[in-house]
Amino acid sequence: MKEFLWPIRVYYEDTDCGGVVYHTNYLKFMEQARTEMLRSFGFEQDKLIEKEKIIFAVRSLSVDYLKPSRFNDLLQVSTSISRSGPASLTFEQLIARQSDQTVLCKAQVRVACLHAVNLIPNPIPDNIRREISHAN
Repeated sequence: MKEFLWPIRVYYEDTDCGGVVYHTNYLKFMEQARTEMLRSFGFEQDKLIEKEKIIFAVRSLSVDYLKPSRFNDLLQVSTSISRSGPASLTFEQLIARQSDQTVLCKAQVRVACLHAVNLIPNPIPDNIRREISHAN
């Protein structure tokens, strides 16, 4: 799957008392990139809830923290879909510092497509699956 790139600036609020990005904020950066990737396909999450009655929720993730990032760093989140199941997507994500391309964090994130009301697994709608497949 084609790589989607999303820039992120590290703000003071993203750091801990040592001035280093707090580990859970990398997950927030990745979430933002997945949302923007979905938006680039033409899908807004609020509209998916309203019209398709679905949400995407993280089912599992594996994260490797490799190097620190600090206040005011400009980062780039790389996101690609490595696997598409009937009701799930698996993303490969990397966060790198733009100035020197150092990879700071990498993760594999599996999201489940759920019915927005009862929160049970729901097949990924065909229109979403088509757009994702066209991104190859």
